[in-house]
Amino acid sequence: MVNEFEIKKQICDIGRRIYNRGMVASNDGNISVKISENEFLCTPTGVSKGFMTPEYICKVDRDGKVIQANPGFKPSSEIKMHMRVYKERPDVKSVVHAHPMYATGFAIAGIPLTQPIMPEAVIALGCVPIADYGTPSTEEIPDAVSKYLQYFDAVLLKNHGALTFSDSLLSAYHKMESVEFYAQLLYISKQLGGPQELSPEQVQRLYEIRRQFGMTGKHPADVCVNNKNGQPSCHSCSSCVVNKAAGVGATDDLVKAITEKVIKELGL
Repeated sequence: MVNEFEIKKQICDIGRRIYNRGMVASNDGNISVKISENEFLCTPTGVSKGFMTPEYICKVDRDGKVIQANPGFKPSSEIKMHMRVYKERPDVKSVVHAHPMYATGFAIAGIPLTQPIMPEAVIALGCVPIADYGTPSTEEIPDAVSKYLQYFDAVLLKNHGALTFSDSLLSAYHKMESVEFYAQLLYISKQLGGPQELSPEQVQRLYEIRRQFGMTGKHPADVCVNNKNGQPSCHSCSSCVVNKAAGVGATDDLVKAITEKVIKELGL
């Protein structure tokens, strides 16, 4: 088992990576790792993620209360958002929040990342919805993110940034990289006349590849009711989320009405 000091060093390494890649500026962003059912290591507030050393890292409990922190350091002001993810997703072991340039640009513009434009993004992310705006450090952001946690491993935060989470620190960071790369390619392709999207059949084949790989986390491939019924997958999966909640046997009119409401909320 990796000891706490090694995990703290890993957090600092990921902090330098997101800083050096321009995913955060100044003291932005935060990282956390679950080390037991009631213990979490997290980055402190008010420090650059590119210049941290292990003594900067704080330890908190499941309520975000400090268990241990060196003098001059206190947990990130966004710890409530991290704790909500851990509470509602027991499989998650790490959470990364950053402000990658292109992904945050889409979040500010109110455009979710739902267009299937490259196999890697379809397999790794499926799509990335936008959570409603919330005031930083309040319960507004955790509440806004909550409704997406059971269906996605990455969420854009409206007018704020991006949030990714996974079963390891490295995987959570890689998802942040994937979100930003996806957003950058989508932006570039829009400047070149618009992306040529993958067909529903191609997306369905990629979903099947993901299932064959046994990849962990939440993804449209795992909850898509259409796919399970042998029909083409809906890449954005908004209707699948509704069908799962309403029950597959719900009436067509009810499903249609709820689907339209969710699509409106997601800004699709």
